Amino acid sequence: MSETAWIGLGSNLDTPLQQLHLALEALNQIPDSWLLDASPVYQSRPVGPADQPDFLNMAAKLATDLEPLALLDELLAIEDTQGRVRNQVWGPRLIDLDLLIFGNQTLDEPRLKVPHPELANRDFVLQPLLDMDPDLTLPDGTALSQLREQCPDNHLSRLTHT
Repeated sequence: MSETAWIGLGSNLDTPLQQLHLALEALNQIPDSWLLDASPVYQSRPVGPADQPDFLNMAAKLATDLEPLALLDELLAIEDTQGRVRNQVWGPRLIDLDLLIFGNQTLDEPRLKVPHPELANRDFVLQPLLDMDPDLTLPDGTALSQLREQCPDNHLSRLTHT
């Protein structure tokens, strides 16, 4: 039975908008998974070192028959294919794909924590999710709209031409 997976996408290097579009195309090619929706694109300041370009962020909604760790492996493979280099925490990146929410499941594995542990602190994640589903909740019943109201401001702005 398929689960709904919510994926966060971000990029701030090498034509970020193009990187997001390439990642969306790749998400649509994941085996036993179907891209259902994609949010608008937002620009935000970076989390972490300030001496890097602003990020472009969006979210995607997938239906998948994969287990969470198998889906994570697919996301990491997409990052690798697009040339992501992991050399700095919260540093600049070609593409970043995060498994944010996976159905009503809660996972606390060494490689994967779902819901994403920083979700409540990231307006650039919450707003794109809410654009796709204003009534979206976490497995514990917390409304993302409530989290968005309490979330720190990261100077989020929606792009009009994507």
